Amino acid sequence: MPEVSECDAAFFRRWLTSAAAVIDREAERLTELDSAIGDADHGANLKRGFAAVADVLEKESPETPGAVLVAAGRQLISTVGGASGPLYGTLLRRTGKALGDAPSVTREDLAAALAAGVAAVGQLGGAQVGDKTMLDALVPAAEALGDSFAAARDAAERGALATVPLQARKGRASYLGERSIGHQDPGATSSALLIAALAEVAAA
Repeated sequence: MPEVSECDAAFFRRWLTSAAAVIDREAERLTELDSAIGDADHGANLKRGFAAVADVLEKESPETPGAVLVAAGRQLISTVGGASGPLYGTLLRRTGKALGDAPSVTREDLAAALAAGVAAVGQLGGAQVGDKTMLDALVPAAEALGDSFAAARDAAERGALATVPLQARKGRASYLGERSIGHQDPGATSSALLIAALAEVAAA
């Protein structure tokens, strides 16, 4: 099935609305993963945050891809507690700012902008690939997005699974030391869900 070539504001609104539905469906699993190595609130926090994003996009209808992502990022920062609000908010806002005011963007444009968003997340959290965080899914996804939306989805999924044997070096899970080994990182898992929603909308 051919993927979409030009992505306009409506495409980005569909992506984030779809992500909200996926996170709503998977919230319990995300919280379960977080209860093993975190505060057991990741699913509930993101569910609330992305529901607010879907709501604000419906009311405001931003007119460019960049504006959609900036509005979504702002909403996440203001509604989600813990670390995930600022981190996801930064990801979407920085990606949106990198897209600028273009009325539509290509997959390659989005790949470059997403890489900028991911880099901003790394700076904010002081993390890198291998630290057992959302970056383990996002960095390979941004790189693979240059090839296709499906490749980005697969890379994010592999990255999330690859966190299982890692020892956490950042965030709440790092306090557990070696006890964090053997658990899949909730942030990497929710990041993979976000990219999966993107690939699904691109293929629709």
